[in-house]
Amino acid sequence: MHIVAALGGNALLRRGEAPTPDAQEANIKQAAAALAQLITAGHRLTLTHGNGPQVGLLALQAEAGPKGAAQPLDSLDAESEGWIGYLLEQELANALPPDTAIATLLTRIEVDANDPAFTSPSKPIGPIYDEATAQELAATRGWSIAQDGKAWRRVVPSPAPVSILNAASIERLTQAGTLVICAGGGGIPVVRDKAGKWHGKEAVIDKDAASALLAEQIGADFFLMLTDVDAIYLDYGSSQQRALSKATPKMLLSYDFATGSMGPKVEAACRFVQHTNCSAAIGRMEDARAIIDRKAGTRIQMELLANKPS
Repeated sequence: MHIVAALGGNALLRRGEAPTPDAQEANIKQAAAALAQLITAGHRLTLTHGNGPQVGLLALQAEAGPKGAAQPLDSLDAESEGWIGYLLEQELANALPPDTAIATLLTRIEVDANDPAFTSPSKPIGPIYDEATAQELAATRGWSIAQDGKAWRRVVPSPAPVSILNAASIERLTQAGTLVICAGGGGIPVVRDKAGKWHGKEAVIDKDAASALLAEQIGADFFLMLTDVDAIYLDYGSSQQRALSKATPKMLLSYDFATGSMGPKVEAACRFVQHTNCSAAIGRMEDARAIIDRKAGTRIQMELLANKPS
């Protein structure tokens, strides 16, 4: 089975965790071990990943440099894609047989220059702050900020992906037996001008939306989103919360999920299932093999034996 697996940025650098190289390396080793189980079980894998914490840190570092030298977000997207891809590729190479072909591919993704997301920033990036610090940073640096759980973070435009421009290359590499790491951090947002020329755009595409589109374009059999939560929950965070082991798009789209966390994952899973009639799943990174084996996580498919949450 060909699986597109999307690793959440918070699965690689956990929420509230110090953004040190050692912490990220430990998480990536854990991710590589979980993903290697899918390969050894005989599945073909195409891997994507988030970059929210990392691209925010790169932006902070860029702003601390010489005046006028800070790079735009699309360049930082590319930088974070190469950085995280390198770390994942190295740890996967350590976890898999020596003859395993692995390649990291910087991925350009078309977006609409007129997407309303450009005037309504919503994608959280970088570290978390208390409200007072976030308000001060917004005033001094011109940031847009928003609440993310109990904390506050910088938010940037997050346009919808229109087309994966490298999809044909990714598909050819996958068919040749290569484990491709691509569309990292939602890929690099680009637009085409009236003359047909491509240009980067200051934004961070939602990783799950980009991954769902990628899975659709390259004909994947299964779309797997791995995060730091073990399943989709109804009434999450309340005394009434309950996990779903399976659901349909119709069922999930009748509920409201948090915009900054589970909401985009649910929307991406539903899109893939509705457009392909294949299955998707959401669960913890360390449960990857168990999710595929229907022993963990939440599986989303068009029809269920019972038309009720379970």
